[in-house]
Amino acid sequence: MHQACNLTDSPVRSNLILTRTKKHQARTIQLHHTFTIFLLLSLSYQPVYAIEFVHKLDLQVRADDRSSRQIRYQYRVRYYPSVVFDETWSAHGFVVTGDEFGSSHNTFDDGTADYVYPRRAYLRHQGTYGKTEVGIIPTFKGRVSSSGLSKDGWIRGLRHVRAVPNAQLEVVVGQLNTLDPADALQEPSEIDYVEVEYSADLSAKTSFELSGERMTQANFLRTELRHVFHQNFTGFAELVARLDESRTKFILGSDSAFELLGSPMQLTAHYAYVSEGFGLRAELTEDFLGTGHGITAELSSAIASSAWEWFVRFDGTETRSRFIAGLKWSL
Repeated sequence: MHQACNLTDSPVRSNLILTRTKKHQARTIQLHHTFTIFLLLSLSYQPVYAIEFVHKLDLQVRADDRSSRQIRYQYRVRYYPSVVFDETWSAHGFVVTGDEFGSSHNTFDDGTADYVYPRRAYLRHQGTYGKTEVGIIPTFKGRVSSSGLSKDGWIRGLRHVRAVPNAQLEVVVGQLNTLDPADALQEPSEIDYVEVEYSADLSAKTSFELSGERMTQANFLRTELRHVFHQNFTGFAELVARLDESRTKFILGSDSAFELLGSPMQLTAHYAYVSEGFGLRAELTEDFLGTGHGITAELSSAIASSAWEWFVRFDGTETRSRFIAGLKWSL
């Protein structure tokens, strides 16, 4: 069995590296464990005739060319099964390839890197008040933020999103004491993750978020401002401050849509800066940056009217760069 790793800021990375052999042995056990939990959740609230099973699958293949290593050819599989009991109750799971909290890609022709793990299993109640999720829950309540945790990550605990006048209040309480996907479905043993977020619209085009976070044994204050300059162009700025060390993470970027050669395009680009000593929280996102200054730009477009989409992405920092190109498919 894998042991849970406490997320401190210095020896954490070495503690989180576990052997490939143990991960492969744990994969089958964890898959069985997930489907058992999922089945129990599915039978909890309604008669069998009321249950509706829905699911989503998306695939990706890509070439990853980094300045620091040889080009790699990779693939990703994400599977989202759900059981809908009625208009308010549902159960959800998430199974994905990859071997890291912030990554879900395996490498072709690498016999030691064909990983697939269940990372979430949770129950959701949704009503006029908002929603509540309990179990091994996602790291986000809706849209994924550039400074938020990886969309492939997990938290063991509870999320409650409450509608308040002209705004939303979100509270998350749980445990985040390991980054190993093989351990994602372990039962929580303590509370080490707390997040309280307030989000509201300042106008028809401007919105903001403000949150306080306790994670990785550190305290953070996060704020985000988004403004719709045009129906096809949105700008955003985000600041995450580590309160106990006076360190910051700053992001300034945009999302835009346009047409090129008769095809609709999506472009996301941002500049980011992360202070030295910011801590492990910077590594829990999908950023290529780490620390220092960096830029990211991704261009994507659907292929005709099919379920296929192509994308290209560039990441650059002060010391290294990365170019990615690939295809996505979803059903």
